[in-house]
Amino acid sequence: MASRTTLYAPLDIAGKVVLITGATAGIGEATAWRFAEAGSKLILLGRRAERLDQLKQALVEAYPGLPEVLTVPFDVQDLARVATLPEDLPASHRDVDVLVNNAGLALGTASVDETDMANVVQMLNTNVTAVIGFVRAFVPGMKARGRGHLINIGSIAGHEAYAGGSVYCATKHAVDAFTTAARHDLVGTPVRVTQISPGMVNTEFSTVRYGGDSAAAGKVYADMVPLVAADVADNIIYAATRPAHVAIADMIVWPTNQAGAKNVARVGASLGAP
Repeated sequence: MASRTTLYAPLDIAGKVVLITGATAGIGEATAWRFAEAGSKLILLGRRAERLDQLKQALVEAYPGLPEVLTVPFDVQDLARVATLPEDLPASHRDVDVLVNNAGLALGTASVDETDMANVVQMLNTNVTAVIGFVRAFVPGMKARGRGHLINIGSIAGHEAYAGGSVYCATKHAVDAFTTAARHDLVGTPVRVTQISPGMVNTEFSTVRYGGDSAAAGKVYADMVPLVAADVADNIIYAATRPAHVAIADMIVWPTNQAGAKNVARVGASLGAP
């Protein structure tokens, strides 16, 4: 029988190849920092090349012994490029061990009868189709190598629907269903499947949703202490470092004063800033 210490030792992910989509800001950027801290080989994808370069420089300066950080300017809506990405990566980063499907967005708060169809297409392509595309591209390699971890970033919007969020909620419900089905499909393999579903997280998310209106975005988090990107990254790294026989299926993570998608206690900053 294995000793208790051996059985429950965290999984060492130093040197493991980790691909993170949407790495230029928010949860993706915070996640890159946590995997860099663990000594992983990083593949960072995002649309803003300058931000990717800045993040790479900051990571290398903070962790001088870090394996090479690979940055790839990338629009996850480009499914043809997603399909060929495993072959296009250099040999040093080709065998992806952890795939973090983080890229996603909400656009607007329109009612179902006023939804902008261009926004619908962008949300569906980014939040759903791209997730499926990356899984199709990288999970076969994980199965063939006998190791791997798929981590999809969901949302409480994938568990509860609410007014003004019809399309975004639909996309995150789709991610929830797809992740669950993936877990069933891969149950006979060593590939682990995880979904992290945060509540309110103070990132660029709301600013994007409100078309760059920072004042409107700020009101979302008024008189309460929301999660920050580092909180979600902490959950991601926790799931990724559990022993290989442990699969964290789904984590719903709230700020303390939130108990539902729209159930928020506006009690001020009594908990203190994170």
